[in-house]
Order: sequence, then C-alpha cells, then structure tokens
Amino acid sequence: MASPVTQSPRLSIIAGPTAVGKGTLMAELRRRHPDLFVSVSATTREPRPGEIDGVHYHFVTDTEFDRLVAAGQMLEWALVHGAHRYGTPRRPVEECLAAGKPVVLEIDLDGARQVRCSMPEAQLIFIAPPNWEELVKRLRCRGTEDATEQERRLITARAELAAESEFDHLVINDTVSRATDELEGLIGLTR
Repeated sequence: MASPVTQSPRLSIIAGPTAVGKGTLMAELRRRHPDLFVSVSATTREPRPGEIDGVHYHFVTDTEFDRLVAAGQMLEWALVHGAHRYGTPRRPVEECLAAGKPVVLEIDLDGARQVRCSMPEAQLIFIAPPNWEELVKRLRCRGTEDATEQERRLITARAELAAESEFDHLVINDTVSRATDELEGLIGLTR
C-alpha cells in the first residue's frame, strides 16, 4: 500500500483594492479558524480608532521601517496610496511554513508581486467587489478617510482592479459568508 502524499504548507496571498472587504474576510477566517496564522503587517501610518498595535498592525516609525528593510527583515513592502509604507515581517512567515502550518498574508498589489518573485510557490488570491459602485459605497460608508483620501484610494483601486489577471484565483466579495467559504476551499481549510 502506498503511503499518503503530504502536501507542503502553502503561503496564500490575499490582495485587492481598498474597501473591498479584505479585512472583514480575514476576520471571518480567523473567527472560523482561530489557529490560522495570519501575518500582522508593519505600517508607518497612525492607528485608526479601535486598532491595536501587534493585533491589526505593527505600528512603527519611518526610522524603524527603514531599519527593517535594510536588515532584510521584510518579505515585502510598499508605499501605499502614496502616503504610508506597509510590509510583512519575514521571520514569522518562514517559521510557520517550516512548522508545517499554512500562512495567509493580506497585502497590497505591489507586495503580492514581490512575494511572487521571492516565493513563486505562493498562491495569489484576488478579492474583487461585485461591481465598481459597491466598492465606492463601501469606501465612503466606512468613514475612515476624508474626501481627498477617498479619491486617492479610488484612483489606486482602478489600477489594482486592472491587475486581476496576475492572480491565480478570483474571489468576488458579494457576501462575507460566501466569499469566506470560497477562501477556505482555496486555502485548504476545513471546518
């Protein structure tokens, strides 16, 4: 009798335009799978109300971010919306994969491209809105950006939507439950 084939843990990248609901989907994945390792990104932006350092992001200064990049401690990083830098600390990702655990990164388009270059075995999952009007509505209704920032993010969102073909999978975030079910299947998670 042949022994079962074991599959290596997989790195899954989740990306998509601003306000598409990536954070909401990740929260639902975490709720359903509390042991799932989801990397916490570092950022130079200030926390939004309710965000906790080390839980939602690692909030760092520009100087600390520069040090992390120079030391090769970032798996990927980018300047997002022309304003703040975001990046993924390398070590926690590599440690989880080495321990046989799947890893999920929620990052931007440039970050996904960087990870694809350094870890081509990663699967890239693009989260898209049901339509443009819904994306605009979600951005305006969340109330976390002023009108100028909303417009800047919508310009970026158009460019991000055009990059959908670079990804391995497309998930339409029409409802949180259905989109999360689809993500579970792609990541290989069972309930």
